[in-house]
Amino acid sequence: MEIKKDQIQGFNKKNLTSHNEHFDFLANRLSKNGHDVSAIVSKLSEFQVAIPSWALGAGGTRFGRFSFYGEPSSLEQKIEDVGILHALTQTAGAVSLHIPWDIPSDYNAIKEQAKALNIKFDSVNSNTFQDQKNARESYKYGSLSNTSKTVREQAIQHNLDVINIGNKLGSKSLTVWLADGSCFPGQNNFQTAFQNTQDSLIDIYKGLPDDWKLLIEYKPYEPNFYSTVIQDWGASLMLANGCGDKAFTLVDLGHHLPNSNIEQIVSILQLKGKLGGFHFNDSKYGDDDLTVGSIKPYALFLIFNELVYGMQNNPQNPDLAWMIDASHNVKDPLEDLIQSLEAIQEAYAKALLIDQTALKAAQSNNDVVKCQEILQGAYRTDVRPLLERARLKTGGALSPIDSFRTLNIRNVLIKERGKNTVATGL
Repeated sequence: MEIKKDQIQGFNKKNLTSHNEHFDFLANRLSKNGHDVSAIVSKLSEFQVAIPSWALGAGGTRFGRFSFYGEPSSLEQKIEDVGILHALTQTAGAVSLHIPWDIPSDYNAIKEQAKALNIKFDSVNSNTFQDQKNARESYKYGSLSNTSKTVREQAIQHNLDVINIGNKLGSKSLTVWLADGSCFPGQNNFQTAFQNTQDSLIDIYKGLPDDWKLLIEYKPYEPNFYSTVIQDWGASLMLANGCGDKAFTLVDLGHHLPNSNIEQIVSILQLKGKLGGFHFNDSKYGDDDLTVGSIKPYALFLIFNELVYGMQNNPQNPDLAWMIDASHNVKDPLEDLIQSLEAIQEAYAKALLIDQTALKAAQSNNDVVKCQEILQGAYRTDVRPLLERARLKTGGALSPIDSFRTLNIRNVLIKERGKNTVATGL
């Protein structure tokens, strides 16, 4: 399915008068307060978030999975779905592939399809947390950290193969997340597991093309519950430093213990030039992989405050890779992703409204009340008209969810694909 521009324009025309009224009111107020509204809209228009190929179908838990009809059953259909998201939002201009779930059978055809939909290939992700079909060795007791050299070599080679696949598609980074760890005290020697992981990552790092990055993800628990080899941002940072200048830490918002100060983590990593990217989601208890901004929108805003400050003041940190990492258990996956994209853009827009000069002055004067007023003044601003104008400017829908439902996209996909298709992935 492909959404035509005139279809979106038709929906926008019906809501244009209302949009203009809301936008003009907000723009006038922001301009009086010294904001360059046009510049903010341009930044929102340029901000792109990668869609993970594994999130285009129904998610699940270890207790069960409830399928959605019309799921994409091939890489071509997944890219088609990303094209739908990008057409409606104009902020989903990249796809992140997970190997071996998404190995192209025809690289040229896949690249041509993506190019036609104005989609780029973002970071490629390796998978050593599952045993793959026909693999000689098992990752039951770890992959890059395994006590067996043969197992480690298999895991290293898989990552090198993923780099080769990504290189053919035009990707520029490899993301490594390990399930390696232990479930019981004494099961692993912590130092041996960490050193094996470091040595393995160095071997992978040597295989990176010159213009690539290695993004090292961390997680405190799950699937192992006593220890995880890369358990926090400090471990990730040490491993990245041990590899070299092209290795960075990747922050997944769900990969923290409860009440962790993620915005502080982000800030320090940017200061050190070692923040590589983000996996966006939300959570109540742990790695819940819920819709971005559905539980803790203010925390997301505070994170973006640090990101905006860092992007303006930390040139030593590279451009960041942005991606959603969610699991859709009860929502239509495409609608869920649209809501996540909206939440990310909203947090970014609000952070752009923070008067960083005034905030810096209030911090210097230890004016705690003023600091809070500045932050919450920006947070309480309804920035949705700015997001609408950014989408309007680039050919997207004023209301992506309404357009998705009015176009009856899920039912169209069901007619094309049937009711029994299942997307590869978690």
